[in-house]
Amino acid sequence: MMSLILTNIENRVGTIVLNRPEKRNALSAQLIADLTYAFELFNNDDSVKLILLKSASLPFCAGADLAYLTELRNFTFEENVEDSTKLKNLFELIYTSPKITVSQVEGPALAGGCGLATLTDFCFASIEATFGYTEAKIGFLPALVMVYLKEKVGMATMTDWLLTGRVFDADEALNKGLIFQLSNGDSIEHDVKQFIDKLLVGVSSQSVAGIKYMLRNMPSTRQDALKFAAEMNAMARSSDDCKRGIDAFLNKEKLSW
Repeated sequence: MMSLILTNIENRVGTIVLNRPEKRNALSAQLIADLTYAFELFNNDDSVKLILLKSASLPFCAGADLAYLTELRNFTFEENVEDSTKLKNLFELIYTSPKITVSQVEGPALAGGCGLATLTDFCFASIEATFGYTEAKIGFLPALVMVYLKEKVGMATMTDWLLTGRVFDADEALNKGLIFQLSNGDSIEHDVKQFIDKLLVGVSSQSVAGIKYMLRNMPSTRQDALKFAAEMNAMARSSDDCKRGIDAFLNKEKLSW
């Protein structure tokens, strides 16, 4: 079966493009499998420093495919757990990626599509973009994305968005902390590229991986967190990037990563 995404690696950027325009880039079992494969590949590729997720056409992603939802109605509980686990695995690959992840949202990002935008480190959105965790409107639960969303926005905002299932605009998404930057429709490509270019030369890949690991795995108690931090600090000191960074600092040299 033909892949529902396009992938490319150029200048240390692994780009994943949702390419299912006839279905509004809706999530199907095949699209989830294709995305999983792409993120696994890029997460483990040393030539990739940053992963960009975008769509070939509007919308960004309209949620679950209707045919897919129809099929799920006839699944047993065990089959539904197995299927839900595949989406969970994709979400974890994005959220725990050792690379910087950026999403470029143009047009609607709804339900599971909004989940994809939620999971990236930095979400850029066009002024025309809209967002919504609309699962409650069809008797479903935004169960998986809820786990990640609570780390990004406050409980009051999450309660509003999830219980009402309403669609909200990019301004609200920016003000509530869901997205990183709002761009004019014509400038979003430029804004994303400018941001990516600065990160590619400005920060160490080993530092990024270590910081993201700590962000995702920080223990809840202060003493446990400090012990974990001390161990990570010690590990970082012996890394090649840290040694290179210290040498450059001592020699007053400007680094380009």
